[in-house]
Amino acid sequence: MEFKTLHHQNSPLLICNVWDVASTKLAEKLNVQAIGTSSAAIASVLGYNDGEEMRFSELEYFVKKISSVSKVPLSVDLESGYSRLPKEISDNIKRLADLGVVGINIEDSVVVKKRTLLNKNEFAQTLSEVRQLLEKANVNMFINVRTDTFLLGHPNVIVETKKRIKLYGNAGADGIFTPCIEKKDDIEEIVSSTNLPINVMCMPNLPSFETLKKSGVKRISMGNFLFDKMYSSLEKTTKTVLTDNSFKSIF
Repeated sequence: MEFKTLHHQNSPLLICNVWDVASTKLAEKLNVQAIGTSSAAIASVLGYNDGEEMRFSELEYFVKKISSVSKVPLSVDLESGYSRLPKEISDNIKRLADLGVVGINIEDSVVVKKRTLLNKNEFAQTLSEVRQLLEKANVNMFINVRTDTFLLGHPNVIVETKKRIKLYGNAGADGIFTPCIEKKDDIEEIVSSTNLPINVMCMPNLPSFETLKKSGVKRISMGNFLFDKMYSSLEKTTKTVLTDNSFKSIF
């Protein structure tokens, strides 16, 4: 099924976030509909913080490896595009398309000492130019625009999110990602404000998948939380081995 179509089915598309070949093979073994890279997880593997500390070429290497073992649609977390220039961002997307990538996430915030929202009008203009460049190059890419209003705790979060969604939709977004949104009422208000499919992310108080379906959510992401859980379990198990002076806890 075409990736875009997966965002308009009856039940939300559950994106299984991966970070390497092993996690990709596991996701495919479990018959997921689509996978998406976690930039935070890949950055952590390389010893970086999230926020474009790693180079695009390093991300590209991981994507190439993941794509080589993937048979389901693959979306890539492109952070803020690894550039502020539309031409460079579109070139990065073209390189991903050449690897078989069918979707990208691009976010409206950057990390310069701390994460900060970009000017929404300027970001929308960048997005529009990127879309035009991709169309000229005949690159069909699902652009899921991540707005970090909830993640950064914007003081007027609902109003600001709606403004950004409208701008990004007009600029060519195929979908909207609102990480850190948790309240059912907030989710339903955001969903009702646009015809674009809304993507939410794993959070401690996120409603059940069935509730999200009824609220009109079309895509659910795992983010880097499975990756973090895995390493938390690794630490706990290793600590037990060291304490017990035995490997029995592993088996």
